[in-house]
Amino acid sequence: MSVATDLMVPNTIRDYGDKALLLECESTEQVLALTTTLRNAELPGVLDIVPAARTVLMKLADPGYQAATRQRLQQVPIDPTDQAGRPDADVVVIDVVYDGPDLADVAAHTGMDASGVIQAHTATPWRVGFGGFAPGFAYLVGGDPRLVVPRRSDPRTAVPAGSVGLAGEFSGIYPRRSPGGWQLIGHTDAVLWDIDRPQPALLEPGMWVRFQAVTGRSA
Repeated sequence: MSVATDLMVPNTIRDYGDKALLLECESTEQVLALTTTLRNAELPGVLDIVPAARTVLMKLADPGYQAATRQRLQQVPIDPTDQAGRPDADVVVIDVVYDGPDLADVAAHTGMDASGVIQAHTATPWRVGFGGFAPGFAYLVGGDPRLVVPRRSDPRTAVPAGSVGLAGEFSGIYPRRSPGGWQLIGHTDAVLWDIDRPQPALLEPGMWVRFQAVTGRSA
């Protein structure tokens, strides 16, 4: 079942099993605005709110909340100023050594030289859109549009932890050694996932991130 709502324009709500609702959005910016609003609304029966690239999943305590939550959603006001968001004093700065094996390929694809790619990647703040793929992996959005590049046609079987990459509209950092097909432009020593921290993930949806070029090993 799906119904249109005026939460954002346009938006669709679908039943996701009997204890969840899936809200469909048109952009990651809409996802971020909706996620912020719903978390602040503290709707009854909502156990968790999980953003993705174009959807927001609302996990509910039991099936009885499904219809009531759908009705409440139609009355939740969205602050339009939150759709784009603004970086603030809590920007997470990530030191990066730009020595990635795909830096030259990215430069060729974008029509820039390597220094231009680095400048584009560091000059614009990125925002964490959502997590996925592996614990601690964050899909970063909102960067320089010139850096939109395709994934590699031949994915690697092993990408080192800390590798900084680009794929489509996203930038991201591999939190651990794993297979991957992103274009690798550098590496960082930042620890993306640490179960001994109060909050294991360094980057969470809605956070702002700025990359900073360094030489040698990153800090």
